[in-house]
Amino acid sequence: MQIESILNDIKQRKFAPVYFLMGDESYFIDRITKALEKTVLTEEEKGFNQTIVYGKETTIEEVVGAAKQFPMMSEHTLVIVKEAQHLSRTIDKLAHYVENPLTSTVLVFNYKYKTLDKRKKVTKLLSQKAVLFESKRLYENQVPDWIENYLKSKNLQIEPKAKFLLVEFLGTDLARIVNELDKLSILVSGKITVDDIERNIGISKEYNNFELQKALGTKNIVKANQIIHYFGQNPKDNPIVVTLGVLYNYFSNIIVYHSLSDKSKPSVAKELRINPYFVQDYQVAASHYPLKKSVQIVSYLRDADLKSKGLGATNLLSSEILKELLFKILH
Repeated sequence: MQIESILNDIKQRKFAPVYFLMGDESYFIDRITKALEKTVLTEEEKGFNQTIVYGKETTIEEVVGAAKQFPMMSEHTLVIVKEAQHLSRTIDKLAHYVENPLTSTVLVFNYKYKTLDKRKKVTKLLSQKAVLFESKRLYENQVPDWIENYLKSKNLQIEPKAKFLLVEFLGTDLARIVNELDKLSILVSGKITVDDIERNIGISKEYNNFELQKALGTKNIVKANQIIHYFGQNPKDNPIVVTLGVLYNYFSNIIVYHSLSDKSKPSVAKELRINPYFVQDYQVAASHYPLKKSVQIVSYLRDADLKSKGLGATNLLSSEILKELLFKILH
């Protein structure tokens, strides 16, 4: 099931007897769990009918025992098992309960950063008789659209550059992204801009990996050097490992761009997994960096990565590695 279908059923009080929420993206697991906590029981009912346990501190037998309790002055009992991944070695014991669950109980497992073996009996039973949800981490190219849709639900818009700046700074950590977006939604009305992000989140709109990528793509030597200098002065906020990763993906995409027979905007956006808004940036960059040069740059980036890890060079500061890399890229 998709998360929106699950949340819609919960909103309509169509509860499954068991929710097994697993996978790498904790945000979706937490969102479903919070919806159940909010909806299944009233505050008055929770005292006698809600149980929250942790995988490290309980057993499957104890969880099943709690799930078999009938509600007191309530329609349902809610049992939530947080950090259920710590029960992975004995999770097969859950199969017997899933075959015949107590319909008045809503049993929720938060099985984070792991998934069940699809071949196991318990997994097959959960897929047939319960809600078995795999929470997958979004790819980086999916996050900007996700941000836009999240803000739409709050009647807000965001500038294209602003959402990509957020992804560049916060990565794919949806919980962290939502935390920052919720702050912005209180402070901003209408449309979130790059200035709003710089003011309220602390991301520099001029000196970041997004702007470095743009400066290199247009061969703006002065701007690129200014950004590298800023990174050297603020290494904690601009770790070299992130910068090298961003540039590696960027120049790898330029190589892919050169190999495309169809260089129309929709085709490039699809093949590079980027927003069509940025296709023109790659067109410009490809005109500055022929295929042979782009391949060389990827090699330079690998060398810089090794140096940043202390291999092949000793006592080099991140700023020195980046300055050398910048010279090789631009000349």
